[in-house]
Amino acid sequence: MKSQFAFIIGMLVMLSCEEQKELSSINPENWSKRTIDISKKDSLEYGKSYLSVYSQIYSTSEHKTHNLTSMVSLRNTSDKDTIYILKANYFDTHGTHVRTYFNTPIYLSPLETAEIIIDEVDVSGGTGSNFIFEWKVTLGSSEPLFEGVMNSTMGQQGLSFTTQARRIE
Repeated sequence: MKSQFAFIIGMLVMLSCEEQKELSSINPENWSKRTIDISKKDSLEYGKSYLSVYSQIYSTSEHKTHNLTSMVSLRNTSDKDTIYILKANYFDTHGTHVRTYFNTPIYLSPLETAEIIIDEVDVSGGTGSNFIFEWKVTLGSSEPLFEGVMNSTMGQQGLSFTTQARRIE
């Protein structure tokens, strides 16, 4: 009787344990492979861009939200020059810093794209999350392009929309 009771308790404990899934948004691309020292580079123009992204959107009312996967695209629009992204900081709806993806300069070769993916289950940003990117380009070169693509599917229903960054400095 005691062994059956212990077995039942053990099974209930095992069934109640839900395995935590690793979030790809917390373990992104290995940015260290892209790190570069730009201290000796002359004539670089500094810029800062703001990109709105959405971890969640409201559905039917302000009390019900729908989770989204967000793909943040960092694009070098120049076909000649390498660009440098200095920082990528992620903030939530309230402007609270959630995480830094990198804060050491990385490079993007001409026409190259790097991505940050925020998993659908990662709702730490909320309904008004955003990024601040700091960057440098060679004088006269085109600015980087930062875009967000948010999507979700449920059954046969799909939802997708995009955002583009604005230069704020």
